Amino acid sequence: MKIQIINGPNLNLLGVREPSIYGDQSFEEYFKTLQQRYPEHTFSYFQSNKEGELIDKLHEVGFDHDGIVLNAGAYTHTSIAIADAIAAINTPVIEVHLSNVHKRETFRHHSMLAANCIGVIAGFGMDSYRLAVEHLIQR
Repeated sequence: MKIQIINGPNLNLLGVREPSIYGDQSFEEYFKTLQQRYPEHTFSYFQSNKEGELIDKLHEVGFDHDGIVLNAGAYTHTSIAIADAIAAINTPVIEVHLSNVHKRETFRHHSMLAANCIGVIAGFGMDSYRLAVEHLIQR
């Protein structure tokens, strides 16, 4: 199974950025854990702070991968363009968030992307990615 993980803005700072909310582990460290835990599957990782690059990556992998795990960061709450990109591809997408967005600022309570995703996982820290991967594998 080919699974693409896509992280959006500011997630390149995981491990440094607000560790009380996002933890102290970089995503690159966690990505190695996923690869070791599921060696029979192929994982790719992409991160960008630019909306257009996230859309380009969705278009690139959205027809030949088995699943996409997407943490679009703040674009979750603002990007109709990313929502449209998810709707345009064949590959199932799971939206993930490290924090429980519903316990945070009101503007984080609405996702522009969720309606085009097969599911949303939030609030389990880095484990949100593992939960999404496990769903894609069991699907």
